[in-house]
Amino acid sequence: MTAKAVVFAYHNVGARCLRVLRAHGIDVPLVVTHANDPAEVQWFERVADVADDMEAPWIAPLDVNTPECIARIAELAPDFVFSFYYRRMLNASVLALPRRGALNMHGSLLPRYRGRAPVNWAVLHGERETGATLHYMIEKPDAGDIVAQQAVPILPDDTAREVADKVTVAAEICLDGVLPALVAGAAPRRPNDIARGSYFGGRTPEDGRIDWMQHARRIHDLVRAVAPPYPGALTHIGGAPARILRARLLDPDAPAAPPSLAIDRRPPAGGAHAQHDGDTSFITVARCGGGGTLRIDALEIGGRMTSPALLREQHGGAPLPLG
Repeated sequence: MTAKAVVFAYHNVGARCLRVLRAHGIDVPLVVTHANDPAEVQWFERVADVADDMEAPWIAPLDVNTPECIARIAELAPDFVFSFYYRRMLNASVLALPRRGALNMHGSLLPRYRGRAPVNWAVLHGERETGATLHYMIEKPDAGDIVAQQAVPILPDDTAREVADKVTVAAEICLDGVLPALVAGAAPRRPNDIARGSYFGGRTPEDGRIDWMQHARRIHDLVRAVAPPYPGALTHIGGAPARILRARLLDPDAPAAPPSLAIDRRPPAGGAHAQHDGDTSFITVARCGGGGTLRIDALEIGGRMTSPALLREQHGGAPLPLG
């Protein structure tokens, strides 16, 4: 008998996991998603479009935990409820509806990085690995028993967007591999020991403000964690508001120095890559109060992109204070 699942889904993970369910012949009588926020950069796939392609009915309620929504889901008598990057918590009444359980796909290797924005937090903390976890849902977030996990590497210069793309594939692999056993009632299930894990809340653009008294490696991790399509790392350069959008750890062993931005000659072959302005003679270097230096590869000052050539033209090569 075909299993029936009501699916709560958003973002790329929601789109890909919905396709996995279709590939396995799961009956999806309803998809619950979110209306796109016009204030948010829409760099991810729209789940509603995937549902339309599947000819699956979908809704985008402001609150799914209302009696009306709960009654609609109950009428469908689902075997499973799946949540794939849906942004709202499902209350106990919703979680009790499916006959065979409610499961969530989380973007970390639980129990680590429970909560919001797990990919961004993992990059911020300099992790070298993360992944996706399929687990049963209980009222406490990301705390139910674990069914399957898939790890992916985080390379030293990966941005959060690049890691999110890897986690999307990890989620697809994770669900695709375990779904037959889940439908057959033979999927593994192990406790999620949250006492050994970690929990993090949501992030705002202001959380991306740089503390230049930290070491360059920590600042580099922050830049990677909030690089576009996220808001970028915020600072002031020469008193003007600025965003650092891409950087590279240049010299982790450089001594601590008053934070400043300078235009330096490019190191010999094998060093930095060419700048967008075509001037390959110079690079933009940030000296950090906690030690180390960063090569700044994408920089916006006062709302306009800049370059080593433009900075030399405007400031004559003099170091600019940071912070």
